[in-house]
This record gives sequence, structure tokens and C-alpha cells, in this order.
Amino acid sequence: MSILTGAAIHDCVVTGQITINPYNVKQVNPNSYNLKLGKKLLIYRVDRMPDAALDMRAENFTEELEIPEEGLVLYPNILYLGETEEYTDTPHHVPHIEGRSSVGRLGMQVHVTAGFGDVGFKGKWTLEITVVHPLRVYAGVEVCQIAFQTVWGTINRYQGKYLNQEGVVASHLFKDFK
Repeated sequence: MSILTGAAIHDCVVTGQITINPYNVKQVNPNSYNLKLGKKLLIYRVDRMPDAALDMRAENFTEELEIPEEGLVLYPNILYLGETEEYTDTPHHVPHIEGRSSVGRLGMQVHVTAGFGDVGFKGKWTLEITVVHPLRVYAGVEVCQIAFQTVWGTINRYQGKYLNQEGVVASHLFKDFK
């Protein structure tokens, strides 16, 4: 497996092998593409859960937040689920999300564990966001980068529970227990 260069990412978008929508050539890096933070966030409402705890076997309560034009302050010890502005479709490549170093240097983590995607994932990306100290964030800021790897062997495209997600999606782990 090898990682695509920025020029190869651009060529794959132009030829339709990778979909990034909206696409802006200015967001292409030497070996990745910057993705922007969307307007919507979700937080878990632990106070509404039995035992004041999230439950892996249950669909947990969430509250939707919208980032206003003047920004929204995020606080430590809260998991914020964000969305990317961009929709991606990668039928021939393995996508991988990482935070940008400029964002990390402000104490913001863009994904907790789920940076590695599957061949065939289609949708907007849900970002697992935490901050070390209070931080004002803005919709439309390039917060993470997506890289693409080639695959070797037969491709079995992703058909999982998050396929075609259109916005912020909370955990669906509870579906694994049914």
C-alpha cells in the first residue's frame, strides 16, 4: 500500500476515482487534503442517562449545537462530535483522517480513535473532538486532513452502519448488541 500525493489526490478527484464535495484545490497538501469543520456538533447528555453514564448497549441521548458566526467555546472533559463540511466517497482507496498540527498546537484533538476509514465509505466524517483547555472554534476552519492509501487485493467496499451519513452521527455501537 502507498499513500497518494497531493497531485495524485487531485487527479483522482478530477477523474472521479475519489469524490470530495465541495472540492477546493487550495486545500490540497503534499500528501493529504484539508477538511473543514461543519456547523453542527453533538454532545452526549449524560445527565439524562440512567446512572449518569453512557451505555454501550443503548442509544444515548444527545443534544445538537450549532456553531454561530462568532464561534463557539469548547470545554475540556466534554466529547464533542463534529462533522466535516465535505462529503467523501472512496471506492478504490483507504481514507485516513488526522488532525492538523496547527489545530493540535491549540490543544484540540480532532479524532479520538476513529481516524482509519474503509474502502467504499461514503458520507461526511464524524469527528470526535476534545480540547485540553477552553477553545473558541469556528465552522469552516480546516481542522483535519484526509489522506488516501492504495489497496492491494480484492476490494470489499464498506457496507457498515455509518455508510451514507449526512451529518454528525452519534455512536451506533448499540446495534452490535441486537
